[in-house]
Amino acid sequence: MNLHDLETPCAIVDLDRLEANIENLQAYLGGHGIANRPHMKTHKVPEIARMQMKAGAIGTTCQKLGEAEVMADGGIEDIFLPYNLLGAAKLDRLVRLARRVRMSVTADSAVVVEGLSAAIAKAGLTLPVLVEFDTGIGRCGVQTPGEARELARTIAASPGLVFAGLMTYPHNEQTVPFVEETTALLGRDGIKPGIVSLGGTSGMKQAHTRKGVTEYRAGMYAFGDRSSIASGATTLANSALTILTTVVSRPTPDRGILDAGSKTISSDLLGLTGHGHVVEYPEATIGKLTEEHGHGDFGPCARKPKIGERVRVIPNHCCQIANLLGTLYGVRGEEVRIVWPVLARGKVQ
Repeated sequence: MNLHDLETPCAIVDLDRLEANIENLQAYLGGHGIANRPHMKTHKVPEIARMQMKAGAIGTTCQKLGEAEVMADGGIEDIFLPYNLLGAAKLDRLVRLARRVRMSVTADSAVVVEGLSAAIAKAGLTLPVLVEFDTGIGRCGVQTPGEARELARTIAASPGLVFAGLMTYPHNEQTVPFVEETTALLGRDGIKPGIVSLGGTSGMKQAHTRKGVTEYRAGMYAFGDRSSIASGATTLANSALTILTTVVSRPTPDRGILDAGSKTISSDLLGLTGHGHVVEYPEATIGKLTEEHGHGDFGPCARKPKIGERVRVIPNHCCQIANLLGTLYGVRGEEVRIVWPVLARGKVQ
């Protein structure tokens, strides 16, 4: 199948760039003695996760149980789920997963730990649990080393659970002092955090500067997007994911309407101007998205697109694309080599 045979809008993955991105991060982390545990929420495709494992990753990271179930079905045997799990239904699903593959999770409260312990101990299993700490994003996570120590002690004393280490996202200058103080406090109890897990594509090449880190979680690095380009983590030249879209209208000399709107490209701005980078018209701006229309301003471009012309758009946030579209097309040049169904699409529970 040729690229020109595909109906638009659709998501295109440059296989050469994808493979290079996977290999490059693996080489960097491996060279610094840091284990690679990539996040699959970016691609949501078991086969891509297996590519990352083949390159040397120790396992994968999933954000939700539904994603973990898809990865387990796809042959991934070591899964980290850094999300607070609450309620009988979810804990029952976790137990079923833990019977099939090596699972590890996080917690940031005694309430979460209590539920995990009751379910896992009843099943006669053992589950590694990391303490999530907050050093910047203001989302989940214990707030102080003292709180981290107390929660680690609670985990270590809970039937069925093993305190496995510390985890945060993103990492910054506060991370190492937090880990060092927590480690010192835990040392008084004879407890050691075996794992220090950090994450984030934007800071991935600074991972080796964070003393004590043992594993790293990045997702967007595999595809790249405008936000990771803006952070300096990736470049236009290694952006593997683009949206192939058609110019369906030229209602004014400067305006071009694309057949890819918010249901395809996503409306995430992430502090950027416009909703994507048009590869063939880099001076253009996608200033507005409606559900099925991308409103392109081609005024600054010396040449303007024609009706029916196809262009590629690098999205602001690649993690949204796999969840919006049901298929990814892997290409080499203009030849479609593989069609990936996005098996973990919509797995938000």
